[in-house]
Amino acid sequence: MTGAQETAEAAHQDAASDHYRPSERRLERERYKRARARRASAVAALSTLVTGTVLYLVITGSPGWQRTRETFFSAKYARIALPDVLDGLLLNLRLLAVCGVCVLVLGLLLAVARTLRGPVFFPVRALATAYTDFFRGLPLIICLLIVVFGVPALRLQGVTTDPVTLGGTALVLTYSAYVAEVFRAGIESVHPSQRAAARSLGLSSARTLRYVVLPQAVRRVVPPLLNDLVSLQKDTGLVSIAGAVDAVYAAQIIAGKDFNYTPYVVAGLVFVALTIPMTRFTDWVTARMDRRRAQGGTV
Repeated sequence: MTGAQETAEAAHQDAASDHYRPSERRLERERYKRARARRASAVAALSTLVTGTVLYLVITGSPGWQRTRETFFSAKYARIALPDVLDGLLLNLRLLAVCGVCVLVLGLLLAVARTLRGPVFFPVRALATAYTDFFRGLPLIICLLIVVFGVPALRLQGVTTDPVTLGGTALVLTYSAYVAEVFRAGIESVHPSQRAAARSLGLSSARTLRYVVLPQAVRRVVPPLLNDLVSLQKDTGLVSIAGAVDAVYAAQIIAGKDFNYTPYVVAGLVFVALTIPMTRFTDWVTARMDRRRAQGGTV
């Protein structure tokens, strides 16, 4: 075939592609899918409307609704409480930032300690295992009470009695145990062939862990780590039992003064407003990593 013939054939193919028209069967199938999607959206909207209407009628029609609305959903007390709750929320955000970093670092160290190999590291593995087992089994509220009230009772020189610091310490102690197990699961999920390949290339055990195992492990456990940070964000409100004026304690002060529980609802809604974006971000990261793993994008 000459060059002119090839050019003519290519032009003919381009012209044919420009005049492509989908078949009637394909058009019918696409119309059916669009109609089905519209019908599903309409059914979902109708069922949501019906459910919301039923719940509204049941709640507002209950005998104690009027009193409940005045006690828990008062617009007056919500306006009074909101500025103080937002001021206290800054403490919760600072605790989240500082404790989150400390939890990730300590949790990773514990996970690495539990995965060390060789009999010489048995005491380190045993201590790391005992730590994770103890603080995972100890309720957070009890850990807070012990640290917040027990440490000052020792009267140790140079040890702080600040309730914020002690409350943050209790959060770190508890959450690092959970995060350590997440990291350990990620480390153990890396196939042994990855270690063997790295060692065959001349990398030491420490370099293999640092450059080969940990990068893969951390990538795999990002979604559960974000879930733990969401839980930590909520549990920072527990430092109020130590007397730290955070969002929860600010609401408690107003509620105790006016005998109205609307400030608690305001504080709860503020935490929900912070948690929902973090939860949606976690879902997005999880879905993205699942798609990459399905396409072979991650090891």
